[in-house]
Amino acid sequence: MGHGGAYVGRVADDVDARRRTVVDLPWTWLRQVHGDGVVLVQSPGAGAGTAADASVTATSGAALAVLSADCAPVALASPEGIIGVAHAGWRGLLLGVLERTVQVMCDLGASRVTGALGPCIHAECYEFGAPDLDRVAGRLGAVVRATTAEGRPALDLPAGVRAALGGAGVTDLQAVDICTACSAEHFSWRARRDTARQALVVWR
Repeated sequence: MGHGGAYVGRVADDVDARRRTVVDLPWTWLRQVHGDGVVLVQSPGAGAGTAADASVTATSGAALAVLSADCAPVALASPEGIIGVAHAGWRGLLLGVLERTVQVMCDLGASRVTGALGPCIHAECYEFGAPDLDRVAGRLGAVVRATTAEGRPALDLPAGVRAALGGAGVTDLQAVDICTACSAEHFSWRARRDTARQALVVWR
């Protein structure tokens, strides 16, 4: 399996060229809706533009991508070569998008799933309303409760990802310790109202 990441620019005419600089394969990109939909990609490029927040494939020559600018981009892989990607914000965590993605991989024959978490917003920058924080904590546990740099209630998104994946049996998770809101090299909607996105891409 190969994996990589790249920025997707603001100019639509540049998108295909930018994709080819990362990996010159048909991409399955998603019209992300902060839900729990998982696309099963059965041929390279299939499902592109589908309203969903995750995709999975066992097909060689396929590239799977999710875009993010604070939400958590997650890459998943198995020894059998089954791969997946998921876009997980707080709503996706509530709905179980990560668990659903792992389940689809296991249904395809994945014996063990490992994961990688890309740059996303961290608790110090992610002030969160108490009612919604209670909902996420009620599902994933108190580990998601944190405070911002100013001491206000916050959601620990990486902890939520780890808890959700752990509940699905994924205990091997490598994380890039970068907060998109703090990093000048990454897009952030919350910190700077950026309209562009990072892309997390996995391929076989």
